[in-house]
Amino acid sequence: MKPLRLLAAVLIMAPVAAAAQAQTKFPDKTIRMVVPFAAGGGVDSAARLLAIQLQTQLGVAVIVDNRSGANGILGGKSVETAAADGYTLLFSAATHVLAQQVMAKAPYDPQVDFTPIAKVAEAPLMLVLSPQSTQTKLSEVLAHSKKEGDRWTAAIPAAGAPAHLATLMLAKAADAKFTYVTYKGTQPAVVDVAGGHVQMLLDSMVALQPLAKAGRVKPIFVTSAKRVPLAPDVPTAAESGYPGLTYASWYGVWAPKGLPPERVKQLNAAITLAVAEQTKHGAWAQLGLEPVPANDPEQFKQFIAGYVRQSADLLKSAGFKPE
Repeated sequence: MKPLRLLAAVLIMAPVAAAAQAQTKFPDKTIRMVVPFAAGGGVDSAARLLAIQLQTQLGVAVIVDNRSGANGILGGKSVETAAADGYTLLFSAATHVLAQQVMAKAPYDPQVDFTPIAKVAEAPLMLVLSPQSTQTKLSEVLAHSKKEGDRWTAAIPAAGAPAHLATLMLAKAADAKFTYVTYKGTQPAVVDVAGGHVQMLLDSMVALQPLAKAGRVKPIFVTSAKRVPLAPDVPTAAESGYPGLTYASWYGVWAPKGLPPERVKQLNAAITLAVAEQTKHGAWAQLGLEPVPANDPEQFKQFIAGYVRQSADLLKSAGFKPE
């Protein structure tokens, strides 16, 4: 090719190459991470931890946007209807995937209308009571609840949440009956427990351990297989007489349906790296979280499908009726 023709070809292709590079550059603006629950709860704490590391890695702002209400549906809907470009993400817990099981008319199907990105972490649950309560052991809690079942109320941060499912498991294992009161997130639920308006709450340690340590609520047991370093004096459910009650809340990230595969891979890689980096420094452990090793989107998708099947069976056996 003659020099002049070569120069012309270079000049023609340069803008095309620059445009292609611009299109593949991601991210280049603020990422909004929606949390469908109130600030201060376990989901919110985990989301903010991840957002801090992602912001450092990606070089763009990663903001947490709390949109609570309707059992997490308001926040979920805002992500479902957002552009599938990777700049709007949902950070939620297991509650998110059970919309079809806990709502009579769910506005979306979590397994169809969202793109799973990565499972991030797990956390054992902790049963707490009001500090004014006289019970100090699970056996005492159950004995009292059986005597006054109508007056023994259990706070539920959201229908279908790990807190709800674990409380149903406890009731089934102990042949106990509780009156359930549903809240719009962990924070308002634990406030009522601390104030003695509701008797108990079985929810993620991420949100409850700081309050237990401060004496605002009374810890009774944790649902981990062994005692948790953050609360070494709190027995496990197994030590309290219920070895089958090993359960964990879990957290993950989703994007709107239709996110291009390349963006899915980029986000999964970024989140995997963020979790690994923070694990090195013990950031997750400080919250009482167990980080999940690297998992690709397809693995996360399959995990969700299995979790939904198991949870649906538990809700059905407990006689739960979607509202």
